[in-house]
Amino acid sequence: MILGGRLGYVLFYKPAYYLAHPAEILAVWQGGMAFHGGFLGVLVAMWVFGRRTRRPWLAVTDFIAPLVPLGLAAGRLGNFINGELVGRATDLPWAMVFPQVDGIPRHPSQLYQFALEGVCLFLILWWFSAKPRPRGLISAVFLIGYGAFRFIAEFGREPDDFLGLLTFGMSMGQWLSLPMILTGIGMAVWANRRQG
Repeated sequence: MILGGRLGYVLFYKPAYYLAHPAEILAVWQGGMAFHGGFLGVLVAMWVFGRRTRRPWLAVTDFIAPLVPLGLAAGRLGNFINGELVGRATDLPWAMVFPQVDGIPRHPSQLYQFALEGVCLFLILWWFSAKPRPRGLISAVFLIGYGAFRFIAEFGREPDDFLGLLTFGMSMGQWLSLPMILTGIGMAVWANRRQG
């Protein structure tokens, strides 16, 4: 997860910088991790685990998927406590000031992500996985759910200052969530057809 998170940040967010300064790729103490890269790292780890234990990869991902939102929720609470990954400026009544960032009232986007990617996704997956499902379908619901909830939450989250908003006014987090949603939809169709 850590290796994937770091490489994801390097490749998705600052590839030109790290191409010019490759020695700094290892400087993790300077910050720079990406969820989507960490997710890819975890997928590789689950594939290796499945191979070593002779379990089908999708059986492993289906088992792990309902547990992941609890870890995501804990991470977003940590982001909130540390005043990291703050929201965009707003005048809504529940806006918060993060003194270590600035004095501007902002969306508590970490709490939005805690509620959506953590609590809501956990409840959906826990309910959905309570009954037998075709192999890969629980993983597909995770991909669709996380991707959609992250896409929504990004509207309240301040974009990375070195990137800003990208094409169509979308953040990097939104662009990286779209393939998750599309892959999840494709997997759901495949899982249902495979069973039928």
